[in-house]
Amino acid sequence: MDWTEDLQTDLWAFPRGMKRDGGVGPGSLTWTSKYGSVIASAYDSGSSDGLNDAGVVGNVLYLAEAEYGNEKRDGQARMSFGAWLQYVLDMFGSVAEAVQELQKDNLNILSPMLPNGKKSAVHLSLSDKANDSAILEYIDGRLSIHHDGKFRVMTNSPPFEEQLALMAYWKEIGGIAMLPGTHRAADRFVRLAWHLGVMPKEPKGRAAVAAVFSLIRHISVPIGIATPEKPNIATTLWRTVMDHDLLRVYFESATSPSVLWVDLKKLDLSDGAKPKRLLLKHHPMHAGETSQLFEVATPFAWMRPANDEL
Repeated sequence: MDWTEDLQTDLWAFPRGMKRDGGVGPGSLTWTSKYGSVIASAYDSGSSDGLNDAGVVGNVLYLAEAEYGNEKRDGQARMSFGAWLQYVLDMFGSVAEAVQELQKDNLNILSPMLPNGKKSAVHLSLSDKANDSAILEYIDGRLSIHHDGKFRVMTNSPPFEEQLALMAYWKEIGGIAMLPGTHRAADRFVRLAWHLGVMPKEPKGRAAVAAVFSLIRHISVPIGIATPEKPNIATTLWRTVMDHDLLRVYFESATSPSVLWVDLKKLDLSDGAKPKRLLLKHHPMHAGETSQLFEVATPFAWMRPANDEL
C-alpha cells in the first residue's frame, strides 16, 4: 500500500452473519455476510485488503483512470467504493462465484473525494485457493473483468489491459538484459511480473510467504518519496501477504522492524460473534501471531459522498 499520507490502518475481524448495507443511504445494497474475514482498513471508512474464511483474497489499489459511470446507473443498487471489497469477501467463496455475480455490472459504486482531496478511484484484484484470479476495473463507466489464473500481478495505473501489453513487450526484451527501474506503477508491474516468472516456485507455507514478501519488498517505495500530483507514486506504508490455504494474513508496516500475522482459525468468526479490531493506527510494535490481541469494537461506517452528491 503506497499513499501520500497515513491511512490510519487497523486490522478488523468480521464474523459471518453481519447485516450490511452499501452505506450511501436510500437505495443502498443490503446483504448478510456468508463468510467471516480479516481486513486492513483505510481512513476508518473502507476495506482495502482482506482474506475470508473460504480462502478468497481481495485487494484494492488506486487507479486514476477509474470511472464508475454513476450518471448511467439510475435504479441500480448503490454502494460506497469503501464497501466494494468487503461485499465480495462477505458473499463469495471463490473467484468464479464472485465473477459470475459481479459481471452482471448492476452496482452503482459511489466514490466521494478522499480526505486528502484526491478522487476515490480504485480497482480490485481477487484470488483464491484454487489458484484462480480476476482483476475488476470500472473503465469509461463499464465494469471490465479479466478472469484467469494466469493474471497474477496488478499495480496501480495504467488499466490492466495496458499492463498486459507492457508485460508482453518486456517479455520479448527479457529481464536479464534490462528492466525499467523507476517508482512508476507500470515499471513496478514489469519488474514484479518478470521476477515472479523466473524465481523458483515455493508452493506452500513459510517458504512461499517469504518468497512473496521478497517480491513485494523489492518494488516498495522508500519512506519520504512522493509525487504530489500522482498519489499512487508515494511511500510504501505497509505490505500484506495472504495465505489462502492456511488462512493467515501477514502484515508488515514500513515503520516496524517486525512482521505480524493473524491466523483466521484462531478467531471466532462464527455467526453471532462480535466484530473485533487490532489497533494499528498508532503504530505499535507487534510481532508474530496476534489473534489474541484483537478486541471487540464497533465497525466503521463506509465512506460516503456529501449529501448533495447522493
